[in-house]
Amino acid sequence: MSRSRNGISSFEQRGEPLLPHRRFVSRLLRAALIWMALTSGGLAIGMIGYAATEGMNFIDSFVNAAMILSGMGPVSTLKNDADKVFAGFYALFSGLLIAVASGFVLAPIIHRVLHAFHVEQGPEKND
Repeated sequence: MSRSRNGISSFEQRGEPLLPHRRFVSRLLRAALIWMALTSGGLAIGMIGYAATEGMNFIDSFVNAAMILSGMGPVSTLKNDADKVFAGFYALFSGLLIAVASGFVLAPIIHRVLHAFHVEQGPEKND
């Protein structure tokens, strides 16, 4: 039952043995890199948005974008409606981004735990 796999989303199928520990760690590292790339991209979007709408410098844009991305809220008081609209949409975007990015990291862990239960049971007769 050997299938060619590539990427993070291709997990072991029912009846196949658990992935060796070294390959599992490699899968987790790839997932963490995807998480970091998504988070960095989201941070860059926020920094550019704050610089464009509020005219903030690099450091202030970074702090405000990082705080919203982490769920803490903006640091600076927003002065006009455009800033507030951007901050609102960026907060919605950030919440969704963190949920999706966290799913990339949690999926291999959850899959391994659930797959371990199926391996212990052995293959079913219906397979």
